[in-house]
Amino acid sequence: MLGGLRVTERVVIDTRDEYLRAVEKIAGGHGPVAVDAERASGFRYSQRAYLIQIFRRGAGVFLFDPPAIGSFDELQAVIASEEWVLHAASQDLACLREVGLDPTTVFDTELAARLLGLPRVGLGTVVEDKLGIVLRKEHSAADWSTRPLPDSWLEYAALDVELLVDLRDELAADLVAADKVEIARQEFEATVARPERAARVDPWRKLSGIHAVRGGRGLSIARELWETRDALARERDVAPGRLIPDSSIVAAVRTQPTTLHALATQKDFSGRASRSEIDRWWAAIERGRTTTDPPPTRGTGETLPPPRSWADRNPDADARLKTARPLLIERAEELQLPVENLLTPDFLRRLAWTPPDPITDETVSEVLEQLGARPWQIDATAQLIAQAFVDPHQAPLDGESDAS
Repeated sequence: MLGGLRVTERVVIDTRDEYLRAVEKIAGGHGPVAVDAERASGFRYSQRAYLIQIFRRGAGVFLFDPPAIGSFDELQAVIASEEWVLHAASQDLACLREVGLDPTTVFDTELAARLLGLPRVGLGTVVEDKLGIVLRKEHSAADWSTRPLPDSWLEYAALDVELLVDLRDELAADLVAADKVEIARQEFEATVARPERAARVDPWRKLSGIHAVRGGRGLSIARELWETRDALARERDVAPGRLIPDSSIVAAVRTQPTTLHALATQKDFSGRASRSEIDRWWAAIERGRTTTDPPPTRGTGETLPPPRSWADRNPDADARLKTARPLLIERAEELQLPVENLLTPDFLRRLAWTPPDPITDETVSEVLEQLGARPWQIDATAQLIAQAFVDPHQAPLDGESDAS
């Protein structure tokens, strides 16, 4: 028994014949389709799905092995027009689409919980709160590329979808009671429509600890080591940090060893591939040291400066942000939802940094729409933001942080 549920044997479907029989059963079910996917983040370079779980009333639970099955076109044809129930859908949609599974309508139970103002929105917590069932979540960070998958992992994976439709019904009723059905509809539609994130410019700049690196040579070495590690990780399909961690790259940048031996004997240059691939790392360091094309000290400007620096760099923007944010926090509290769900924080920062001219409810609304805000968010925030921007030098509310 598990939290009041009887544990049954779970079987992974890993042949085309078994898969096609399962699709027929799913087609014979009724109502929404619960969907989940398990990846191997932290273990593999790719973000592909290594297990896809499906549940539908009248059909049951099905655990599919995507690498073994290949195309999921037949399943897509059966469930494409149905409502899919996922928890934190944005985390799974990319890997589902990779195998041909793409919803037209979703109900996101995590997002619904956020819109309802629940203090914790993890699946286990929400299931316990709404269904009174305790789920163990000890396998959430497991290496799902493992084969064969242990029985306990399969049980964990099955329960992640087996309870989702019941949970959806509870949350849907709560959304009706809270008069947030339309808000949820817009948010769910935006989740499905959201484009894939564009590739980051200079991705090596996301290195943990890169802020401590100074000078063109140090940044050149950091870039070469990061790109060398990334290429090897992609080739081996292993998470980059499992070759050498970010801290090793920063350590090498800090000391800038002048010989291969010095690098090999540096204690804080560690990781499972730190010595077995020492020639590779040393070659990267030499390229970084001798390059005639060092990266600029600052990034490409695709992101705004951190707000803590605004007071010096753009005092007017700093004043606008500090005046507007408390008003949005107050509005979010009135609506009983997190302020980041009321309006994406980056939208407010971009508006504050470069406001429209003139500043009116209408021009602020237009910019918010261009940035991707939903109609309900614009209705709830545009007037407040315009009001704050017109008189940005009024004193911010007590407790407002410079790092907002």
